[in-house]
Amino acid sequence: MTVNTLHRPTHRDALVHLEAAFEREDMITVFGRCTVDYDGRATSELGPGDRLVVLKPDGSILVHTDEKRTPVNWQPPGCEHTASVRDGRLRVRSTRSNPDERLDVFFERVDQCSTYAVDDRSDLELFGSEEDLRQHILSDPDILETGFEPLETERQSDAGPVDIFGEDADGNPVVVELKRRRVGPAAASQLRRYVDAFHREFGDGETIRGILVAPSVTDRAAELLDREGLEFVALDPETGERPPEANDESGPETEEEEE
Repeated sequence: MTVNTLHRPTHRDALVHLEAAFEREDMITVFGRCTVDYDGRATSELGPGDRLVVLKPDGSILVHTDEKRTPVNWQPPGCEHTASVRDGRLRVRSTRSNPDERLDVFFERVDQCSTYAVDDRSDLELFGSEEDLRQHILSDPDILETGFEPLETERQSDAGPVDIFGEDADGNPVVVELKRRRVGPAAASQLRRYVDAFHREFGDGETIRGILVAPSVTDRAAELLDREGLEFVALDPETGERPPEANDESGPETEEEEE
């Protein structure tokens, strides 16, 4: 991989560097003091600050501060990147037409500008995902429980989409929440919200069951599930089988992030 870096370049030198990188379809990072303006489905302004801007050859742009993992501003793939020098500042612009949006980053000072000729054609292979769990249950519903019948996936409720919605052998509605690894109380609370949402939809007289599916749960999650009248089924996301240590609740009280 070829990397070209300019340290504290003038705006004009940075512009030449960027335009050549756009032509080569390189990935680009620019760090410096800048402001950010967005105009499109809404309008926003971000005042001066030291930020990292990442421009990718697929047309996406991300503006990162020194906090959190998500960008403070971004545009998706499919945008067109351009650069210019205006009013003594380096302007990096990302635009798209559907919908009509424009993101402008104005650099007062550029500390570093790097371009990367990236060669990465490998696809991410994800093993043991929530989608794997879903497919295991849809192809063999009895692994959840005998007589379970899946009716819908991503069933909408006023608490959000439910992973699997179905009926048990007695015809009772069943809400199934899937997690790909060991979970804590937050997952149990999320399932409780889904069950409550269906009580509001069907009426409190309806018996609605909630089942959390994951490889394992923490002690606190198991206690909350029991207290709320909810259920847990241990399944391995890769194999769709019951993990050999499904009933072992030892270990750290870590939990999956809610989705």
